[in-house]
Amino acid sequence: MYAIIKTGGKQLKVEEGQVIYIEKLDVEAGAEITFDEVLFVGGDSVKVGAPLIEGATVTGTVEKHGRQKKVIVFKFKPKKNYHKTQGHRQPYTKVTIGKINA
Repeated sequence: MYAIIKTGGKQLKVEEGQVIYIEKLDVEAGAEITFDEVLFVGGDSVKVGAPLIEGATVTGTVEKHGRQKKVIVFKFKPKKNYHKTQGHRQPYTKVTIGKINA
């Protein structure tokens, strides 16, 4: 059984026991989290939301918080003596999916 959930402005396909990295959530590590925005549930029987499935939830456990590898942004304009270097590290939350209730 799998589900498509919406979190952090993105849609993710998740299965039970899967580990996902999502946009940082304001939840402590080790806590339970419930995703209410379930768009689709697939498997033996298929349920499609319009746009959401009422009463369907996906629960998971927050493993840790962290930051991804640094992305370097380099801006350069030739003949104008302009160059600028900037770095960015996106924060994330690591979640293990526990149960899909549909």
